[in-house]
Amino acid sequence: MKPVTIDTLSARKQSGTPITMVTAYDAPTARLLSESGVDIALVGDSLGMVVQGGENTLSVTLEEMLYHTRMVRRGLDGPLLVVDMPFLSYQVSEEEGHRNAGRLIKEGGAQAVKLEGGAEIAGLVHRLTRSMIPVIGHIGMKPQAVHQMGGFKVQGRDLPGREQIIADARALLEAGVFALLLEAIPPSLAREITALSPMPTIGIGAGPETDGQVLVFHDLVGWSPSPLPRFARAFGDVGANARKALSLFREAVSTRNYPSTGESYPEKDSTTPPATRNKSRRKG
Repeated sequence: MKPVTIDTLSARKQSGTPITMVTAYDAPTARLLSESGVDIALVGDSLGMVVQGGENTLSVTLEEMLYHTRMVRRGLDGPLLVVDMPFLSYQVSEEEGHRNAGRLIKEGGAQAVKLEGGAEIAGLVHRLTRSMIPVIGHIGMKPQAVHQMGGFKVQGRDLPGREQIIADARALLEAGVFALLLEAIPPSLAREITALSPMPTIGIGAGPETDGQVLVFHDLVGWSPSPLPRFARAFGDVGANARKALSLFREAVSTRNYPSTGESYPEKDSTTPPATRNKSRRKG
């Protein structure tokens, strides 16, 4: 897969070719995204919920984001690697946000960072872009503001909320973001922002008229428990396949059907050929 760059995404907007973004938290998932031709791999702070089992994203630390970003970097070949800046890694001060963003690029191997917020973080965005750190802005429903919003609620449904989100979009674009992620807003609002934005918009729960779409990997492949969010669609049933494989393993062990003779190593003088496995895999 030819490497995806910021220029690639800009060209996609101009040509009307939709952009795909999927979360990844480890090397195996990164390889799947690479092989599938996904444009952007997002190391999301959603790992706090999807991987760690938390109720929200707020407990995720910068060190954890660095850890997962390094894993994804090792398995990625082609997609642009973007990482979320976690809660309180950039809200305390611009200087601290600048330093932490730099660590995600320098130590984690990310190619860009994503920040939640609007006009209130425009100064930091401008500072980062001047330091050659590409930024995606995240507006609409902001998971890190879950307590302030009273839950994971759709935003921009009334006129004041709509006007604030448009103002946030304009402020971030002026500050230098190369893309906007629009979460949980009415499709008409997403359409308006996409029309006014010279940079690509990527939607999640924002309707079909953005320049691209993003989903959480576990939701997309059918690994997340039901019910899924309204905007999510399972395009596979990995969870069911995994449960079936585990049940078959348990049954095979219980009936002593596994391991078989061919899956066991013979004595040194045995004429039975040894079990083999792909050289690229770990030796047993």
